[in-house]
Amino acid sequence: MKRIYISGPMTNMLDLNFPLFHSTAATLRAAGHSVINPAELNPDPGTWSDCMRRDITALMECDTVATLPGWQDSRGASLEVHIGKELGMKVVNAHDLVSMEIAG
Repeated sequence: MKRIYISGPMTNMLDLNFPLFHSTAATLRAAGHSVINPAELNPDPGTWSDCMRRDITALMECDTVATLPGWQDSRGASLEVHIGKELGMKVVNAHDLVSMEIAG
């Protein structure tokens, strides 16, 4: 079982992109993975800094970072991916990971 952190854009996204975060988390959990979903960590909009502090703390407990579309254009997600890579975590496209779980 992997401990997966979902990383993707929220700022300036419709509904903060929460529907995609939630559906990705549900699929991965159904496959038996432990998933950290930042949309659950930060249900109420706070400051960017407050949210990132919670998110990065949770990221430290994971071994895989699953990226959502547009992560490259997100300041927070780019930081999460950078930290994950530097700490030796596996970084994968969330869609590919979900597709593998559904297929397999």
